[in-house]
Amino acid sequence: MENMEKHNGGFEEDKLSEHSETSYTENKKNTLQLVTGGIDPEEGCSNVTLIEFKQKSRFSEQLEWYYSPAYLLFWVGLFFAVCYPLFNHLPTGVKIEEEANLPGTFVAQRAESILIRLDLMGPKIAGDYVTEVEMVQFLLGEISKVRDEMRSDLYDMEVDVQRSSGSFLHWQMINMYQGIQNVVVKLSSKSSNSTSYLLVNSHYDSKPSNAELMVVTMLETLRLMATSEEPFLHPIVFLFNGAEEQPFHGSHSFISNHRWSANCKALVNLDSAGAGGREILFQGGPNHPWLMKQYKKSAKHPFATTMAEEIFQADLIPSDTDFRIFRDFGPVPGLDMAGCYNGFVYNTKFDRYKVSSRGALQNTGDNVLSLVRSISNAEEMYDTEEMAHSEGHSVFFDYLGLFFVYYTESTGTALNISFSLGAILVICLSLWRMARVTDRSLGTYARVFGMQFLLAILGFLLALGFPLLMSVFYDAGDRTMTYFSNSWLVIGLFICPSIIGLVLPATLYLSLRPNEKIPHTYHLQIVGHAYCVFMAVLCILLTIVGIRTAYLFMMCVFFYLGALIINLATRLHDKGYLWALVLCVCQVLPYLYFTYLFHALLVITIPMTSRKGMDANPDLLISLECALGFILAMVFLAPLLNLFRRPKAMVGGLTLVMFIFCMISVSDVGFPYRPTTNVMRLHFLVSQMWEEIKGLLVIFELSCVSRRYIESFTSSTEEDSGYYFDLQDRRFENPLLDKINLTGITRVDEYCENEIYCGLPCFNHRWCSAVKDARWLPRDEPVDLPGTPVLQFLNKTVLGTESAPRALYYFEVSSGPPRMSFFVQPRDGVRMLSWSFLKGMLDNPSVYKPPYHIFFGYGSDNSPVEFYFEMTKDDGNFDGPVVELGISGHYMSHLSKRDATTRKFIEDLPDFAHPMEWPSSYERYIF
Repeated sequence: MENMEKHNGGFEEDKLSEHSETSYTENKKNTLQLVTGGIDPEEGCSNVTLIEFKQKSRFSEQLEWYYSPAYLLFWVGLFFAVCYPLFNHLPTGVKIEEEANLPGTFVAQRAESILIRLDLMGPKIAGDYVTEVEMVQFLLGEISKVRDEMRSDLYDMEVDVQRSSGSFLHWQMINMYQGIQNVVVKLSSKSSNSTSYLLVNSHYDSKPSNAELMVVTMLETLRLMATSEEPFLHPIVFLFNGAEEQPFHGSHSFISNHRWSANCKALVNLDSAGAGGREILFQGGPNHPWLMKQYKKSAKHPFATTMAEEIFQADLIPSDTDFRIFRDFGPVPGLDMAGCYNGFVYNTKFDRYKVSSRGALQNTGDNVLSLVRSISNAEEMYDTEEMAHSEGHSVFFDYLGLFFVYYTESTGTALNISFSLGAILVICLSLWRMARVTDRSLGTYARVFGMQFLLAILGFLLALGFPLLMSVFYDAGDRTMTYFSNSWLVIGLFICPSIIGLVLPATLYLSLRPNEKIPHTYHLQIVGHAYCVFMAVLCILLTIVGIRTAYLFMMCVFFYLGALIINLATRLHDKGYLWALVLCVCQVLPYLYFTYLFHALLVITIPMTSRKGMDANPDLLISLECALGFILAMVFLAPLLNLFRRPKAMVGGLTLVMFIFCMISVSDVGFPYRPTTNVMRLHFLVSQMWEEIKGLLVIFELSCVSRRYIESFTSSTEEDSGYYFDLQDRRFENPLLDKINLTGITRVDEYCENEIYCGLPCFNHRWCSAVKDARWLPRDEPVDLPGTPVLQFLNKTVLGTESAPRALYYFEVSSGPPRMSFFVQPRDGVRMLSWSFLKGMLDNPSVYKPPYHIFFGYGSDNSPVEFYFEMTKDDGNFDGPVVELGISGHYMSHLSKRDATTRKFIEDLPDFAHPMEWPSSYERYIF
């Protein structure tokens, strides 16, 4: 038997004599009086003494309603007091005069001085003189300075300027390059005989401009490694690659053709999607968890998360890095790190050294230098493919930048399932405890828990659904990206709806529930239990399908489980609302982590919404991040609004806040773009297009635009000029309509069925995949192009037999710019058997279908491109049309001339629109 005594509004257990039946009954009544608010369940009146009532009211009564805003504001203040400053913290940049007192330390001032000189050189577009000559000489000069300082008694240095050609399949195109240059340095210890190299890579080309922060970080790291008094075990290859923006020509050139590439066993890849802040580790491996161990051991300022890796690899981010090339074509496992702060200036003319602080350089330099030192001395480098080293992905994350956590995926699976099942078991114990204390059946509590579990599912769905619904409404009203310049708007637009959705079901139930014999304090605990079980189920399901981000749900469950165990062990579980205090204290650590993590994701992804393209509503991603971040951070804290009286009034207050933010967002404050800081990326090509028919008489009927038309027995030509817009804004051209004359702008999708890629010179796969949403603005004046590619039809040879006819067509393209695309479309009844391009595209007809896209880029070698097609035709007649060939030339360089009409068009653009444009030509032939 148990005796329940009233103490501080709760219950204390004591043993009774087996003969004290009357005393036991009285104590049981007193127990029910206390937990039900002092009402005798049999007599219906209060039998609580004054002292008992004071104790009950102190711990068992709901707080006044006016404390609830302070409760929410406390958590908001905690974020701004802790997470916000830690996220933005950067170390103080080391000056050159301090180097003597800090030997072996990355010197940000020296790196900054090199960065300024690089920036003054201007944009570095592959194929330009600045990139192919001046930049190579600059790097060789800096490397020579390092050689002069090098401890030649300890180290050897080899320098190579690689020039090579090649091709590979990438996205839905053949990526072909010629004369691409890389500057490669191998630094090795004289005392080492290791044949396993560490590869450190970054690129120095740009599109059209970006501060080469990672390049100068590599140069300073090279200097410090070459002057260190402590030799390292494994040689280090520093790859300054000259064509990442092409895309990825430099990295593929090295990994496929360079004599040192086969020995590269690990990679540190450095890139940038912003300027001025911390760099994030957002990809690792694949597999090889020992690399995460090296990062944990060496990174002075950790910033990393598995969640970013899975988001990136799900193609939700409109970017890619050289890491993919080394991973797929090496394969070389590694770590992928990139600057991510202030992505608004990424790849714009505003991406200059001035927006890259010395503290950011120090942060990146400290991490890269320590990481290079650590990996170059790692024993695992001797045999990276050993089973113990190479198996399994990693789960990894930093905590507020203070320390780094990693463990293998198999360990993560065990942790996720163990804590989830453990939480469910302890919650069952808690429900049993409630039933024992209140002398109710376990079935009663099971039914209440079942109802709350259903409400928890509903609350979770509403917490996700309300923000997503807001994003749909704003998209329907042509108001997307209102938060782009004022990110605080997401609080009212997405976070407040998520709060409302999460607390609404439980709040309505607790306010309107029938007069049950279960006390409010237990009801509120059961709300948390239901959410915990739901999060545990989600954690298990995500783990089963192999999503490592399930660690976030495990973290939720773990800290709730810890609070529940403490409450049960201390019996605060049964002492009114004191359990809520323990819960709040235990939720501080996960709350800080989740708000820090999702703030970081918003800082990274909000700038990316301006280059997400037109297919997807960018608000969906941002609203989803806000909703998930709030749910994870507040899933157990938000329902505690029911600790206070009149919780429905708080829900109404949140609704009012949401309404106010909505009104602000549809004003000028919500217009996304601002000059210089938050610009609209306006991608357009100033295009001149021709169509030619060779070898037969054809008459065109074209109705979209006026074109120059010339016809003869042997050839027919159409010509057109205008602006081809690859718009990045979900609202298409609407933000520009009141700011510039766009009379005549039109869609092109009606021509896409009859023309290769709608008859437009789409730049690469991303442009071509979105070409149906492009806009065409015709102009009267022909475009004065810097040049045009020249196609020569060299020869046609008919081979084979009547049963298996085939023909060879030979071509040559010369005088083109450093970036060209060839589009190949066999006519009906014609099949491409072979060609001089990479055969992989033709070998996989289920993956690669016509029209075929061959992207060609060159660096230092602009010699003509020769190629052939081998085709067969059903009727065997090669005198008629066989193949369509489109050739586009892209004069991307800032040195390429823009004609007067184009310059005037650019000048008339509103100040918030940043033109990312270049002249282009497009010629379409039918042979």
